[in-house]
Amino acid sequence: MRYELLVGLRYTRAKRRNRFISFISLTSMAGMALGVAALIVVLSVMNGFQEVMRTRILGVVSNVQISGVDNRLADWQSVLATAARQPHVVGAAPFVQGEAMLTFGERVRGAIVRGILPARESEVTDIASHMRLGILAALRPGGWGIVLGVDLARALGVLPGDKVVLIVPQGQVTPAGVIPRLKQFTVVGIFDVGEYEFDSGLALIDLQDAQTLYRTGDAVSGIRLKLDDIFRARQVADSLLDRLGSGVYATDWTRSHSNYFRAVEIEKHVMFVILTLIVAVAAFNIVSTLVMLVTDKQADIAILRTLGASPGSVMQIFVVQGAVIGIVGTLLGVLAGIVIALNIGTIVPAIEHLFHVQFLAKDVYYISELPSHLKASDVLTIATVSLVLSFLATLYPSWRASRVNPAEALRYE
Repeated sequence: MRYELLVGLRYTRAKRRNRFISFISLTSMAGMALGVAALIVVLSVMNGFQEVMRTRILGVVSNVQISGVDNRLADWQSVLATAARQPHVVGAAPFVQGEAMLTFGERVRGAIVRGILPARESEVTDIASHMRLGILAALRPGGWGIVLGVDLARALGVLPGDKVVLIVPQGQVTPAGVIPRLKQFTVVGIFDVGEYEFDSGLALIDLQDAQTLYRTGDAVSGIRLKLDDIFRARQVADSLLDRLGSGVYATDWTRSHSNYFRAVEIEKHVMFVILTLIVAVAAFNIVSTLVMLVTDKQADIAILRTLGASPGSVMQIFVVQGAVIGIVGTLLGVLAGIVIALNIGTIVPAIEHLFHVQFLAKDVYYISELPSHLKASDVLTIATVSLVLSFLATLYPSWRASRVNPAEALRYE
């Protein structure tokens, strides 16, 4: 073992005459551990939040959507067959979509009405697995049934079996003027996907009923696709554009919801920068610890210099001591952060039960449970940043130690 490492470790283990220096060292170590643990936990929670929201949104919104000019796709059967043969496509289904007003008694709500084929809907969305009441198969051609989101049904005050009136904006011309077209539907089901945007504003009807209602004939609004890898959506959409030619458009979820996911990603980066400041504060404490230690050990430094130690060797001794504080603090923080991140689903409910509070109320937030997804890349990045800051914090105090003049340091000894 090189003597610089040996002396540096001995300084770390030895009992110091100045207890205040020891206290600052422990504070620096604890601050480093706290900052690293907080970074790991927060980034894991944000990863989990991002994953849950992506899953919920893509459980209703298609991975890739094909549409035509003026929201009409006439030869949709051939387009569907072509799209279904594309690599990574595991499901395809047509749809007709339009806006409407739903009324029940004196209550009125706006909604997006989507005409679907119930038999194929489970290939592209997860709505069938989120049915709270009824089933999607109850939607039949000519049956004029409708499935509502749970918040939309609650706002209208309806249950399965109730009849609602659907008003479409495309009116019909009569001698008395343009009057809206009305159609009565029977509520046959209610779904709850856990996303307010869809639970409060989406209604499903049979595809043929939607074609009749919106007068599209045999045409549909478009085709929705589901992929085995959602991150290949843009690649698949671009490939379909080349194959299908002009008059057909293909968009993917990264474009239709880009602002939302970009905002979440930016927020994650901002939180990383903010919480890294905690680690930086702990690193500055390492600077103050080593500066006081250099002042306290000037006589020892002078003796080492008279015995032949070079300024570089003296500098390495104090770099070792500062690095030990950073390494131990980082390791403790990584260990604590991993344990908390992996068990946050148990820790948070226990705290809520103990203090009789609820951090994520169901009536306020989309997610009532705190999700967590620990990524090895995040842990490695955080640990690296912490170690680099710790190393940089040792440079100035160690340089000052290497500049100590032996004669001046031993003058009054």
